[in-house]
Amino acid sequence: MAARGEDEESPLPLTLSRFQLSEEYGFLLPNPLTELPAPYGPWMEIAGSLPQLIASRQLRSRLRQMPQLSTRDLRGREELHLAHLVLSFLTMGYLWQEGEEGALKVLPRNLAIPFWEVSQSLGLPPILSHADFVLANWKRKRPSGPLEIENLDTIISLPGGESLRGFILVTLLVEKAAVPGIKAIVEAINALPRLDEEALHKALQQLAGAIGDMGKALRRMHDYVDPAVFYSVIRIFLSGWKDNPAMPHGLVYEGVSQEPMAFSGGSAAQSTVLHAFDELLGIRHSQESTRFLHRMRDYMPPPHRAFVEEVRRAPSLRQHLLSSGNGSLRAAFNRCVSALADFRTQHIAIVTKYISAAAAKAKAGRGEPAAGTGPPPGKPPSLLEGKGTGGSHIFRFLKSVRDTTREGMISA
Repeated sequence: MAARGEDEESPLPLTLSRFQLSEEYGFLLPNPLTELPAPYGPWMEIAGSLPQLIASRQLRSRLRQMPQLSTRDLRGREELHLAHLVLSFLTMGYLWQEGEEGALKVLPRNLAIPFWEVSQSLGLPPILSHADFVLANWKRKRPSGPLEIENLDTIISLPGGESLRGFILVTLLVEKAAVPGIKAIVEAINALPRLDEEALHKALQQLAGAIGDMGKALRRMHDYVDPAVFYSVIRIFLSGWKDNPAMPHGLVYEGVSQEPMAFSGGSAAQSTVLHAFDELLGIRHSQESTRFLHRMRDYMPPPHRAFVEEVRRAPSLRQHLLSSGNGSLRAAFNRCVSALADFRTQHIAIVTKYISAAAAKAKAGRGEPAAGTGPPPGKPPSLLEGKGTGGSHIFRFLKSVRDTTREGMISA
C-alpha cells in the first residue's frame, strides 16, 4: 500500500457532535420543545385532545375543519421536530380512528401539505416514525429532576392511557441506556488507527455493559404496558401504508401528489442504536433482513443515518481482532456480541407476549383492554397479526437477526 503523502491530511477523529448526537442523550432529541409558536395553535389544540377526540370519533371532522397553515413560521430543528411529531400523530389518528377496516385513502390537504413540507425540511418521511414517537416525544415533569420514568411524560399522546405512556417511555429509557455504548463506538473506532489496544478493550467493556443495561430497561416493558391494550388499542396507530393489507394502495397526500405513496409504520428497527452496534461488530444479516433494515434507515434523521454509514466505513474492528493475537480483546468482543444476541432474544419474548399471545386472547374474547385506556378503534386488528408495524414478517425477521448476531462471535 502506498505511503501517505506528506501533504495528505489524516481523517478527522469520529465525534458525536458531527452527527447531531449528544454526549448525554445519544440519539434522543435533547430536551425537546413542548410548544409551537402561536400561529400553530390549531395544531397544538387538537393534538392535546387526541385520545378523547379519537375515542369519541370526532377527530376526523375536527381535522377537516382545521385551517391550512403555512410552515414558513417554523424556525430551527427543534420547532421542525415538534411540528413533525404533532402532524404525524394527527395523521395516524385521522387514518386509524375507525380501525383497520375504516382506513381512509386520502389525507386532506390541510394536513398533507404542511406534513410534507416539514418532512422535506427534516429529511424524514411523512409518517409517524421512531424519531417522532420516542426520540422527540418526551419531557420532564420536574425540569431539574432525573431522566427516570416517574419524572417523565410524553408531549403528545394517542389512545392507550398509561400503557401507551409506558411503551413510549420504556423505549426512551432503552435509548438512554445505549448512550455509553454509542460513546464506546467512537472510542473504539478512534483507537483502531492508533492500535491502542488498552483503549479498545475499555471501549468493548463499556459497549457490553451498555447493551446489558438496555436489556434491563427493556424488561420494564412488562411492568408498564398491558398486552391487551398494546394489541387492541395502541398497535393500529403505529401501522403504516406499505406492506399493509388494510391500505394496499398506499395513501394519497392531497395537494402533494395525485398518486398514492407508501411508507412503513413505526418500528424498533428504525432505532439507530442497533444498526450502529451491528456495523461496529461486523454483524452480517441475511439478504432479506438486511434489505428490510436498510429500508428502515430511510426513517432515521439524516445525521443519524450518516453516523451509521460512518461506522460502516471505518476500519474493521473484526478484521483487526482476527489478525490480532490478543485473546482478552477477542473475549471482550464476544461479550458484546453475546449481549446483543441476548437483547434480541428479549425482544422476541416481548413481541411474543404483546402480539402473538395477545392476538390469541383477543380472538378468544379474553383480551379486553382495561377501563380508561380508550376503546379499540373498530375490531381488534387482524390483518397485521404476523407482521410488525414496519411491515416485516416479524418472527422470521427477529429470529433471523438474533441468529446471525450469534454467528458473529470470533472463535478463540
